[in-house]
Amino acid sequence: MGLLSALTRGLVRGADRTAQMTSKRGPRTFYKSRGAMPAGVLTSSRKFIPVREMIPEFVVPSLEGFNLKPYVSYKAPAGTEQPLTAEGLFAQVVAPQIERDIEAGTFDKEQLEKYGLEKTQDGKLFKLYPKNFVR
Repeated sequence: MGLLSALTRGLVRGADRTAQMTSKRGPRTFYKSRGAMPAGVLTSSRKFIPVREMIPEFVVPSLEGFNLKPYVSYKAPAGTEQPLTAEGLFAQVVAPQIERDIEAGTFDKEQLEKYGLEKTQDGKLFKLYPKNFVR
């Protein structure tokens, strides 16, 4: 279709149809430039050059012999584990190390950083709060 026929079609059907689609002209759901990122670059001559480093690569492990299904039903029973608290985390991670050092006679109150604890606990919500706990 040539340029002249495109112009005549635009004039016959209405000049607005040849205008560029923008978010003001389109429907409510039209958002320009939303969606996938381009996997290359556009040159000044309007030629698209794909760049291999920009193409996403999904690394999927081999699932041979894997018994679980990828879908978890909403009807599945709720978990039985209690939520992890600061006291529970302390009892699982830090307390055994401290007990081991007390039995060996090497425990020192001034070296709490050895167990991942902060030096001063002033103004803290939980006393002896571990540094490596995901907050």
